[in-house]
Amino acid sequence: MNNDSKKKAGILRNNAFQTIIASLLCIVIGLLIGYVVLLIINPKGAAGAITAILKNYFYYPSQKAMLKYMGTTLVKASALLMCSLSVLFAYKVGLFNIGAAGQYVVGAGASLYFALKLGMPWYVCMIAAIVIAALIGGVSGALKAYFNVNEVISCIMLNWISLYVVNMLLTQIKSESTPYTVDLSSGNKSALLPNCGLDEIFSGNKFVSVGLIISVVMAIAVWVLLEKTKFGFELRATGMNKNAAKYCGMKEKRNTIVTMMIAGGLAGLGAAVFYLSGIETWMVQQTTVPGMGFNGIAAAFLGGLNPIGAIFSSYFIQHITSGGSYVDKTMYCAQISDLISAFIIYLCGFVFFFKLWLNRYLDKRDEKKAAKGGEK
Repeated sequence: MNNDSKKKAGILRNNAFQTIIASLLCIVIGLLIGYVVLLIINPKGAAGAITAILKNYFYYPSQKAMLKYMGTTLVKASALLMCSLSVLFAYKVGLFNIGAAGQYVVGAGASLYFALKLGMPWYVCMIAAIVIAALIGGVSGALKAYFNVNEVISCIMLNWISLYVVNMLLTQIKSESTPYTVDLSSGNKSALLPNCGLDEIFSGNKFVSVGLIISVVMAIAVWVLLEKTKFGFELRATGMNKNAAKYCGMKEKRNTIVTMMIAGGLAGLGAAVFYLSGIETWMVQQTTVPGMGFNGIAAAFLGGLNPIGAIFSSYFIQHITSGGSYVDKTMYCAQISDLISAFIIYLCGFVFFFKLWLNRYLDKRDEKKAAKGGEK
């Protein structure tokens, strides 16, 4: 086997490369299925609809408008990235944190309450969101560690408890004329995240803040923690086999609780990054858990459960989700982009099978080449 073929085989066997190829296949096939659905609903506007979803802010001919709405997409993608980090961090330790949605809710409630009721600056509000969301995550971790309560069950219950507790809490800072909380720009400007000049880059979009930088830095920090530290190794070892980890002297109960606390803190930080930017206010009468936490599950798996991959997958999912607002509403509903996202995420379940098939194919190819070499 020559050097070029060996190099090619090495790339094909690289886990990161396989994950990227599999994720791209999921995206392409998901978009094709979505296009077929659009054709079924209304064939006349299918091409324009799928183009609008993919273009998103590129829909605008003006570069100024394009940059402005790009900034809005990035702000939302930053919050989504934090939720995806929350999910993948727990998953790496053998836990399925479906409670990222509830932890996100608690983070939103804490940041807004500290901002509008207590009049705290943005960094105090952010810390409050992280700490309180981490405590909620720790509850699920403790139930799992000491009572073997499945974290999925406890997280789902806490999602709804969190929603209604936050609704009641934020009623105290509700605007008099609307069901929404008071806007930060009028209620407490010191609670708004600093722009650090980023707003000027995105055509004066005042919602673009230091939150973008924080989210990317946290993604890198999570990767370093999981892959390059002794503590990260202990966490992953506990997830693989907690009995073996215990036998090796690791504190498996502590690791389970700490994992869920870190996961909760990441989701809470996502809420702080989003709501302290001032881009949205909280509706105290809502009866459904915000989808950001659940979308984080999608972004985590599309990114191959890798913190760096999650940066790109979070942006992509938010890009096509925001692109749904440019679809012709007389032909399709805006939620069509969510449907396409769902197709893509469903196909992500086959990433493992794709990698398994590819490795088997490479093994068979190598066996044939070895057999031919032996005959010579």
